[in-house]
Amino acid sequence: MLGKTALVTGSAKGLGRRTALELASLGCDVAVNYVTSRAEAERVCEEISAMGRRAVALQADVAKAEEAERLVTETERRLGQIDILVNNAGPFIRERKRFADYTVEEIHYLMNGNLVGTMLLDHRVLPGMRKRQWGRIVHFGFGHAAEARSWPHRAVYAAAKVGLVSFTKTLAAEEACNGITVNMICPGDIRGDNKEKGIADVEGVEDKESPRGRPGTGEDVARVIGFLCLPESDFITGNSIDVSGGFDPIVSNIKRT
Repeated sequence: MLGKTALVTGSAKGLGRRTALELASLGCDVAVNYVTSRAEAERVCEEISAMGRRAVALQADVAKAEEAERLVTETERRLGQIDILVNNAGPFIRERKRFADYTVEEIHYLMNGNLVGTMLLDHRVLPGMRKRQWGRIVHFGFGHAAEARSWPHRAVYAAAKVGLVSFTKTLAAEEACNGITVNMICPGDIRGDNKEKGIADVEGVEDKESPRGRPGTGEDVARVIGFLCLPESDFITGNSIDVSGGFDPIVSNIKRT
């Protein structure tokens, strides 16, 4: 993918960071997006530059329409066309609470950050991808999102991501003729520092909650995204792909309630 440019939202830390590095290793120049983690974003850029690729750190909150627009415009100004868009960023409220206990502001922020903001970013990059007849768009969901089951105490986040499943399939069908693929990655319960680790880093580490028996890592997710973005992966579109080791976050969440 030498010469392609990727924009990865929320890529200063965690799964986004690992994804940005994976795409750089495949030959992409990368726009690293952050909201408040400027120092971390700049360190990712340094790692990418050490690979011989270009990288820029750009601040923007994708839950805000004007900032999402600015993020794409600035990426194009600094790096040129956007060939790959990975929509990793999305707010999440860790506190488990019933829908009635959410504030109106929280509802809007979660929906905007996880669904509307993603749609606006896609809408902004589509004209260029259509013109070049090539593009890769990746959305982030959660494990088993495509099944649209209930997720008590995660009502708003789950609704946004399940809505994104439908949008992923629709956009994939509409844009396949333009050489643009659209897929969703649904990570399992990948926790803490493991989001930035490689598979070799957890060798021999036991995770009793995981059917696979080991913790998931950022590499598990990033490798799948890298594969989906390859030119030869143009026949894979409209899919929601679980990268979970068989773990079911909804069942686990209900058991802890």
